[in-house]
Amino acid sequence: MQNREPLTKIESEAVRIIRNSLAHKATFPTVRELMVELNYKSPRSAAVVLEQLITKDVIRKKSDGGLQFMDIQEEASESAQTVDIPVIGTVACGMPILAEENVDAMIPVSVKMAKPPHKYFFLRAKGDSMNEKGINEGDLALVKQQPTANNGDLVVALIDDEATLKEFIRHGDSIILKPHSSNKKHQPIILTRDFQIQGVVITTIPAL
Repeated sequence: MQNREPLTKIESEAVRIIRNSLAHKATFPTVRELMVELNYKSPRSAAVVLEQLITKDVIRKKSDGGLQFMDIQEEASESAQTVDIPVIGTVACGMPILAEENVDAMIPVSVKMAKPPHKYFFLRAKGDSMNEKGINEGDLALVKQQPTANNGDLVVALIDDEATLKEFIRHGDSIILKPHSSNKKHQPIILTRDFQIQGVVITTIPAL
């Protein structure tokens, strides 16, 4: 693997497509999906690219016939160093509001930050209840999708189909979703189990 041949432009593009699929769906793209993304007219052409990536130790066949990505983050070309992360609706930094499940845009993010095969998404902040954590109206929160959190994590929580961004605190049998705001009207939300954690905030991008 140390003397792996450099990737061609098409192979690098295939690597980017595979990374995106792993990041968004946690699965490899099918040969036909890869064919469409590479603008090929024959699935055989896409299969050949996969065979070339196997030969170069970029991916390997598992015993069950599936494929596995090898660790090539440092060796892949620059075009393979990002994944497209969807911007999905708006999340409240005040009282919870409906989180629209519509993709507003796709933003490329470094794979060192949005690490495959985990799923990530962006939500746009609304309100001022987290401004003391540097999260303001219009900022984008990069969220790692997961159903659990640790004390002190900033989470996106779904309450009755409405989403909110707060600090997660477990206190006995209760969960506290704590705001951090200079606006004292914002108060902690105290819950038991009548909510779902959608993910943990990895970083935020200020509104441009």
